[in-house]
Amino acid sequence: MVIVTRPEREALQWVASLQARGIDALALPLIAITPPADVQALELARAQVQAGAYSAVMVVSSNAGQHFFDHKTALALTQQAQDAIKTRAWSPGPGTARALQALGVEGSRIDTPAPDAAQFDSESLWAQVHSQVGPGARVLIVRGTEAGATQEGTGRDWLAQQIRAAGGAVDFVVAYTRGAPVWNAPQQALAREAASDGSLWLLSSSQALEHLCAALPGQDWRQARALATHPRIAQAARNAGFGEVRECRPALADVAASIESQP
Repeated sequence: MVIVTRPEREALQWVASLQARGIDALALPLIAITPPADVQALELARAQVQAGAYSAVMVVSSNAGQHFFDHKTALALTQQAQDAIKTRAWSPGPGTARALQALGVEGSRIDTPAPDAAQFDSESLWAQVHSQVGPGARVLIVRGTEAGATQEGTGRDWLAQQIRAAGGAVDFVVAYTRGAPVWNAPQQALAREAASDGSLWLLSSSQALEHLCAALPGQDWRQARALATHPRIAQAARNAGFGEVRECRPALADVAASIESQP
């Protein structure tokens, strides 16, 4: 059994895709997504994008895209005048890029890591977009935050540091709030069983792993198996005590192939 731990909307999509490939999977979301506390700041950022104020808009995940790009904002990128700033949409991976297109963002406006990139992350994205950034460039980073955190949101600031080092300016906006899920009794029992029954935890976020460990305090993870979609997540799983940890790229085909190769 593969335990998909992404936020609920994404987890259900992944479960359906894995089941379509003949892989037994179920969703146990480890991150709950709720609206941001400062809706006014979100609306202001949308208005600035619609006005062509940014050279690029970077969305950190499909959830960030879902909560930021309403129809009007996505359409604005297409309708910007020829002499206006041609705002680009930056995506850290193909899944987020597909989500942006589904929301109405033109595929020709989206920059994402090369299909054969070793990882889909900020480093691989920067390799594709660094030439767009220089003095005068202004980039909006759309991301989430934890309840009670700063208005700029939380997450790795590596990409923002590269943009500033290249002479560009960076703004942040929070599109959603991340939190720990509230489990019912069957979900709690499932998690405890999956810690030792040979189930494979599909981990795509270090924060999700933190929520899992917090939900099961004192749990012995030495018999647990994990498939992590980034080296940082894999190391976090090892630090948590998972007995078996494997790594793969986050693309569906790579995840499915790694699962199917499991003994």
